[in-house]
Order: sequence, then structure tokens, then C-alpha cells
Amino acid sequence: MSDFSRLIERAERLFDRLDQILPAPMPAPEWGKTTAFRWRRRNGRGFLQAVAEPHGIRLRDLRDVDDQKARIDRNTRQFVEGRLANNVLLTGARGTGKSSLVKALLNAYAKQGLRLIEIDKDDLVDLPDVIDLIRGRSERFIVFCDDLSFEEAEPGYKALKSVLDGSVSAVPDNLLIYATSNRRHLMPEYHDENLTTRHVDGEVHPGEAVEEKISLSERFGLWISFYPFSQDEYLTIVAHWLKTFGVDKKQIDACRQEALQWALMRGSRSGRVAWQFARDHAGRLNGE
Repeated sequence: MSDFSRLIERAERLFDRLDQILPAPMPAPEWGKTTAFRWRRRNGRGFLQAVAEPHGIRLRDLRDVDDQKARIDRNTRQFVEGRLANNVLLTGARGTGKSSLVKALLNAYAKQGLRLIEIDKDDLVDLPDVIDLIRGRSERFIVFCDDLSFEEAEPGYKALKSVLDGSVSAVPDNLLIYATSNRRHLMPEYHDENLTTRHVDGEVHPGEAVEEKISLSERFGLWISFYPFSQDEYLTIVAHWLKTFGVDKKQIDACRQEALQWALMRGSRSGRVAWQFARDHAGRLNGE
């Protein structure tokens, strides 16, 4: 065997070893398989993972948030129809239906081409890669970040701010960002930051630190606020879910006090707590 042949053989063995060491290429998005995707990272690389069974919640399942529902539904309908629409920030009390509302919109408009991409806060630095994947496609994409909040100097903050405000590369018109948060301004606010506030000619001018924190939430064109439910609203939601789970009206009326005690133990009269009680109660009834 010549020296050249031996060199070729050694190179082939080296390439075989590299194939075993190097990570496999990320799978291409399965666009036709589902309506919902999650952005995932593996071996330092991001990819879209199809969600086999998207959440089946419907808009009519969400009770006592009619105004909030109408506002985000109108915005989403404009987007799906190819008209101008805004990025949306949903803020307020926990368990009031913020995340469920976004999922219900997907079910309402999936047949019209709406798609949902869920991305974790820690992966927002990959937003430019997500945008490159969907640019030019015919579907309409909502990039959804749940329970969004930032601490100081987190990298995802600047990435999201750049996309919302527009960078050198234009954001495609088939993409909107919907985010939920318990914080109106998405970042912690401290008392000493308010000490830099100035009063000029009777007007309040926040300091630079406060201005920076407000600036991110202001980049969302539509703010939708959610509030804690009253006792009657909570019981209405309980009744809806019990009926959905097959409980008859007589049994629903009989468990009113038990539902209130459940909420008292949980320290919240939220829609989430109402749904959890209904599942527990319906499950026990079915076992009797």
C-alpha cells in the first residue's frame, strides 16, 4: 500500500470518529404535523419540537374575563386575516386565565393558519433563529413566552427588546409575540430607584433605571390586565367546569360550600383553583 493510500485510510477513520463525536443535525420543523411547537435546545443548538397533542381548551371555557377575551381575540383575528395587529402583554393575578387564553386562541384560529411557538424565557436569545425559520412561510405565528419576568442583566431581555422594537433585520409580518407576566413592567422594581425621580414644571420624570424597566413593557402594543375573581365569579367558573366534567346541576348546587372551602385552603379564588376543585370533586363523584 502506498503512502498516499495509507493517508486516505487514516483520514477516513478520522472522519468516522468525528461523525460519532459531533452532534447530529437538528431535525427540520414538522410544519404539517401539528399546530403548536416548543423551542428546544440540545447540544447547544436550538430546534422546533412539534407538540403532539396541543392543549384543547376553548375560548368558551374561559369565564368572567369577557373584556380581556374580546380584546385579544380581536387582535388575533386581525393578525390571522393579514391585517395590522400588536404584540400582546397579559399581566395580573395568577390563575386568572392568561396562559389558557393564548392556548384557546390557537384552537380557535388553527384552521385559518395560526400556529403557536412556545419559548422559555432563558431561550429568548434564540429569537433571531426562530424568526429565520418562519420567515416567508404562509402560516401566522404567535411566539408565546409564559410567566415572563427578568432580573438584572439577563441576556434574554435585550433579545426580546430588540425584536419588539425592531433591529437592523425587520421582523416578518407573520409573527407576533404574546407574553404573560405577574409583573406589569417585567422586571423587579426597588424603592431606591424612585429616589431618582424628578419633578419638572409639575410633571413627574422617572429616573433612568425606572425608564429602562418601563421601556420593555411599553414595546408591547396591547396590554391586557387580569384581576382576582370575586366569590360569585369563582363559583360560576366552578359550575362551568363541573358541568363540563359531567356533574348534574343538583350536585353542582350542593357543593357550593365545599368549593369555597377549597379556595380558602388554597388562599386564592382563581380560575385555576376552580378547575382543580372541579377535577377533584368530579373524580370523587365518579368513584362513588
